Amino acid sequence: MALDEPANTDTEFEVDGFKFIVNSDFLEKAKPIKVDFHQYGFKLDCGIDFGAGCTSCGTKGSCCA
Repeated sequence: MALDEPANTDTEFEVDGFKFIVNSDFLEKAKPIKVDFHQYGFKLDCGIDFGAGCTSCGTKGSCCA
């Protein structure tokens, strides 16, 4: 997740005053995408299985080390 400007290849969503921009090709692979705000920042969930994740901390996706 990063700040970006919309491109012609993006799909835009506005939810509760926040604007989300997602590459349309990626959206088709990753949907459904869910963005939640928690005490320590944003939590992203999507339809892509990123594998076992980090063995040192147990998170999915990239390792926290």
